[in-house]
Amino acid sequence: MKKILVFFVLLFAVQIQAQFENDLYSDEGVLSGGLGMSWIDGQANYTFRFRPEVAFGNFGAGLDLNLEFNSDGIRTENFNTASDYLAIIRYLRWGHKNDPLYIRVGALDNSTLGYGNIMYLYNNSPSFDARTIGLEVGLDMDLWGVEAVYGNFADAGILGARGYVRPLKFTSAGDIPIIGNIEVGATFTTDVDKKAGYLGGYYDVVKDDFIATRDTGSIKIISADIGLPIFQTSVTSLELYITHTQILDFGSGQAYGALFNFDFTGVSLKVKLERNINGKQYIPAYFDALYEIDRFRMDENGDLSGKAKELEIAALDAVNGWNGGLFLDVMNLFRVSGSYQRLDGDNQNGTLYLGAEVNPMGTPMVVRAGYDKTGITTESEMFTLDDRSRLFVEAGYKPYPFMIVSLVYLWTFEPIRGVDETILGYEPQKRIEPRVTFVMPLNF
Repeated sequence: MKKILVFFVLLFAVQIQAQFENDLYSDEGVLSGGLGMSWIDGQANYTFRFRPEVAFGNFGAGLDLNLEFNSDGIRTENFNTASDYLAIIRYLRWGHKNDPLYIRVGALDNSTLGYGNIMYLYNNSPSFDARTIGLEVGLDMDLWGVEAVYGNFADAGILGARGYVRPLKFTSAGDIPIIGNIEVGATFTTDVDKKAGYLGGYYDVVKDDFIATRDTGSIKIISADIGLPIFQTSVTSLELYITHTQILDFGSGQAYGALFNFDFTGVSLKVKLERNINGKQYIPAYFDALYEIDRFRMDENGDLSGKAKELEIAALDAVNGWNGGLFLDVMNLFRVSGSYQRLDGDNQNGTLYLGAEVNPMGTPMVVRAGYDKTGITTESEMFTLDDRSRLFVEAGYKPYPFMIVSLVYLWTFEPIRGVDETILGYEPQKRIEPRVTFVMPLNF
């Protein structure tokens, strides 16, 4: 039943943003909020949501206040720490991605460094009940540039940066078409969370905590890359690239890929195709959409199965693979995006992301959804909901231009907290929410 439900939902899947929820106005100010019901793992809650966004010039800001009330009063799960309160400020930004200067503070939705060989579609807040504030920066000075991501200001976690230069731009050869735009980059990314390198241990019932017996320490990954634009016009472009990545104290791998862009009269198409050559103890795109969930996992018996443990298991064999991605936007009528990474063979670790949005102008229909899945071993489990899946889908209509009546289904995660509010892991959480949302554009 779950397989059938997810399959048909993904026919209408939507571009993921934040907790998968996409805003109807991407580059405009908007005042939105609403009331509804929320069944969280079968328990009924009354919900109130307030999500204003403002945008003028290069500056943009958004809030996200979500209150839930049940028979016990206000549900406090998403207000456990100071970070939870600060996360009401969903984001502050300057510019947009790929601008000469881009800065974003708050929720990081689909952060990617360079060609995505280390960090690809990373999300720092994959749970409604454990939101965090991070930083994303991009600076492009034409001759050189820097991009950086910091996952969590409240706690030690992911820090990554990529610097790059276009060496021929420093010479007269920089004016030569194609080779004049050759780009050379280097990336360093680390996760200093105390659980990032756990390889073994046990759960201590008395201390209500996991005790590590084997710990490799912080995870550190370095890489070098070269990008060569083959052609670039006002409508289309094609770039080839090569990356070499080393997970320190573990293994290494290479990627050879191509990026194709097409943009003309309201139709935008982006395609990525990549071949991964993986050594032992190496996982491509290590920091992915569900990394914050996968970093440290503990099953019901207290056994460990975190991301670093996967690296150790990957020592058994070196398996190559493919990675493909696509984004299509047709005149803002609908958007479709997705990526799939799969290793060779029948029982290998795959990663899937799908998304789309259907919101035609002049019609009352609204359909939005998004889906992430990691650890896919066979295609038959690709669309099953479990502890390696995340799903959002909203279907509704607009009786008035300023009102949306919809039904929302969420398969997300709830943190498992110890006595001192530290997160010991995550477990799946199902939400069903009938909503009435009021939306009003804000013009500055």
